[in-house]
Amino acid sequence: MSFPGEKPFRFGVNLVLPGTREEWVAKCRRVEELGYDVLSVADHLGMAPPFPALVLAGAVTERVRLNTFVLNAPFYTPALLARDVAGTDQFVSGRLELGLGAGYVKAEFEAAGLGFPSGRERVDHLERTVKELRRLYADPAYEPRPVSGVPPLMIGGRGNRMLTLAAEHADVIAFTGTARVPDGALLAPASPDEIFERTRFAAGLVGDRSVEFNLLCHFVNVTDDRSRGLAELHELVQGALSVDELAAAPTALIGTPAEIAEQLVAHRTRFGISYYTILESNLEALAPVVELLRGR
Repeated sequence: MSFPGEKPFRFGVNLVLPGTREEWVAKCRRVEELGYDVLSVADHLGMAPPFPALVLAGAVTERVRLNTFVLNAPFYTPALLARDVAGTDQFVSGRLELGLGAGYVKAEFEAAGLGFPSGRERVDHLERTVKELRRLYADPAYEPRPVSGVPPLMIGGRGNRMLTLAAEHADVIAFTGTARVPDGALLAPASPDEIFERTRFAAGLVGDRSVEFNLLCHFVNVTDDRSRGLAELHELVQGALSVDELAAAPTALIGTPAEIAEQLVAHRTRFGISYYTILESNLEALAPVVELLRGR
């Protein structure tokens, strides 16, 4: 069993901090200036609303792709989501990449006045949403029309059913980098072996389709002292992973820019992952690595 053909690196930044219009514009422009490929917006209460945020990002940038990372599909009815996705794709000149997930934060469902469906029910809703979007956009009379016909689709998750759905429908499979935990519980970091098993499982389902593998990197520490950085992270995760596991984990990028670039090349070979997303707090720190791996 092999991974999808080796793809060039792409790097995205997930913007999670709300702010003024001026602050939003400045950081969107900075994402593009630093050479990142994708500007993403999270979908959580207390953060910027995804579609208005991406429309504004599109108005003040020229090149960077614009992504929802990832929408909580059970918050949306498929028909209304289809309208907002298509309209947003029009307003950003076809640069939208649609990221969808099944949702996992119980407190947010409750704060939104929604019950917290079971994991099975949330994935059922996501599957219905994906199929309905494709059905609606296949209708030549559908308006508003996405510029790209059907925006590239990312599906994020880790369970068998989520990855099976992603392998069938998604252009990008986004792995969470978290361990299996009880439904609604706090997330914990996955070991390298767990991530490898998940990527192997997905690769076995993809077949000959051209699919990118994405990973959210939770921990970035650009430092001249990699050993110390790993020790500090080991303490931060309270021993959930050993130092050796952290050293091999694709979710933890620690070292000099050259050392991190070397790690990413090795991770692409082992896990098939070529598309990495970081949180905005690491925007400036990882930029030298993005420059080192441009075009590779």
